[in-house]
Amino acid sequence: MTLPLLLASAAQPGIAETFGLETKYIIMQVISFLVVLAVLYKFGIKPVTATMEERNRKIEAGIRHAEEMQAKLAAAQQESAAIVRQANTEAARLVEDARRSAKEFLDRQTQEAAGKAADLLAKAQQAIELEHRKMLADARTEVARLVIATTERVLARKLSDADRASYNEAAARELSGV
Repeated sequence: MTLPLLLASAAQPGIAETFGLETKYIIMQVISFLVVLAVLYKFGIKPVTATMEERNRKIEAGIRHAEEMQAKLAAAQQESAAIVRQANTEAARLVEDARRSAKEFLDRQTQEAAGKAADLLAKAQQAIELEHRKMLADARTEVARLVIATTERVLARKLSDADRASYNEAAARELSGV
């Protein structure tokens, strides 16, 4: 049975004739396909590919820019943290300097006030001493005058100026010894 089938198939017409294919139409269809393919490539695929490549470049550039900005942000944060630490250190130093200066100023003012008070006390003591001496001198003069006046009355006579001066001196010497 295989032999008759083989012979029957050899007697049949070719595939191109069976399907009604003609070579000139196939070549025209291939040329039409190539023209459509060339037009699609030039006006469709090539611009789309270029646009996609441009878009990929922009995306990559955006990613690089974002990474750079993130690195700059991290650096800026570190720098600001360092500046804040430095400012805190400087502020602490300034506060300590201010405290030290205030304490020194207070100590100086206290010493000056104590010195002024001591000076005032010394001057007051001197004034008191001077007033005491003046009062004693006035008291001596008054006592001497009273002694002379009493002596005049007792003796009932008037003394001369020389006698009065000698009695005053004698009374003053006696009172100085008291």
